[in-house]
Amino acid sequence: MQIQESGEMYLETILRLSKEKSSVRAIDICEHMGYSKPSVSRAVGLLKNGGYIAVDEGGHITLTDEGRTIAEKIYERHTLLTNFLVALGVDEGTASDDACRLEHAISDISFDAVKRFVENLRK
Repeated sequence: MQIQESGEMYLETILRLSKEKSSVRAIDICEHMGYSKPSVSRAVGLLKNGGYIAVDEGGHITLTDEGRTIAEKIYERHTLLTNFLVALGVDEGTASDDACRLEHAISDISFDAVKRFVENLRK
């Protein structure tokens, strides 16, 4: 099943929140993303049905292996693209916003090329 951009955003958010908190709940996602409870509930249901997350009886959300793989891929893209744009002189807020859009649209081939370029710059 191909996951949509919005699903990737939710998975990345869950990953980010799980790095900050011991447990993640739907309300945390609402607050972080600025979305309504019904919107988040619908997305959580779709991600759960797709096998990307698990939700326990207490409403605690965890990433499945497949969900974590996608979330880490998107998070890596976001981080690298943000840092790359900042290194080019873009202010951090704009760089992060632009990286957020780019991370979903860029092909694996192009992202790998950017990643290699950045790694070569560090050498």
